[in-house]
Amino acid sequence: EEQLVESGGGLVEAGGSLRLSCVASGFTLDDYGIGWFRQAPGEEREGVSCIGSLDGSTYYADSVKGRFTISRDNAKNTVSLQMNNLKPEDTAVYYCHAPGPDFWGQGTQVTVSS
Repeated sequence: EEQLVESGGGLVEAGGSLRLSCVASGFTLDDYGIGWFRQAPGEEREGVSCIGSLDGSTYYADSVKGRFTISRDNAKNTVSLQMNNLKPEDTAVYYCHAPGPDFWGQGTQVTVSS
């Protein structure tokens, strides 16, 4: 079965760090660009970051630029999101997405306390 599985979420104090991982099974992740999205309660899902498949080019939303870093390890079929200096407004469910085949993971909760 083709799927994406996120992990690494949790509860952290403001200023802390978390590292999210998105592991693909059933297909090769390096064939696709991968994006991270988040959705806070009562809010629309928003794009956070993405990484290209060929050149590894990256994009960050202004709200996370300078704090988050996306990377990929094709040998492990994994895309990671390193999140530093977390703020309460980063609290959300984080999802990874492969737009090519339109696969979404189930999400991982990130909660940042003030």
